[in-house]
Amino acid sequence: MRAKSERDLAAGLLFVVTGVGFAWASTRYDFGSSSNPGPGYFPFGLGVLLALLGGLVLLRAMSIEAPDGERIGAIGWRPLAVVAASICLFALALPRLGLPLTVALTAWLASRASRDNRLRDALALALGLALFCSLVFIGALKLTLPLWPIALSRWGSV
Repeated sequence: MRAKSERDLAAGLLFVVTGVGFAWASTRYDFGSSSNPGPGYFPFGLGVLLALLGGLVLLRAMSIEAPDGERIGAIGWRPLAVVAASICLFALALPRLGLPLTVALTAWLASRASRDNRLRDALALALGLALFCSLVFIGALKLTLPLWPIALSRWGSV
């Protein structure tokens, strides 16, 4: 049997492998119960859902005819590198720069993955996401994430 859409086949396989991997890795944590879920409950559910979604995409790839078989084109190395760098920036900068500044820098850098984005749009996205994430994660959910850069926090407490 031959795939009718190479793109859907690759995406479906990626979803299935990632979902199964997350579900399997989450079994190392306490599962808990529906009324009192443990740390493994949510990642396991998301992993299973992602694997099921991947199965549906695989089914589509094998059954629905696509124009020219939707061949997989060249890999966009620049966007891949820029998005990966923005994820690394987020992980390294969050403890040092605080949530709003880190989110703004990460969003701006990730928007640079596409050459079509304008600087004004990237800055608006960065500022909007920084405000939204600060309000949701620090304001509403009360997560213990740093709000200010380390230098400002130390300066304000001296």
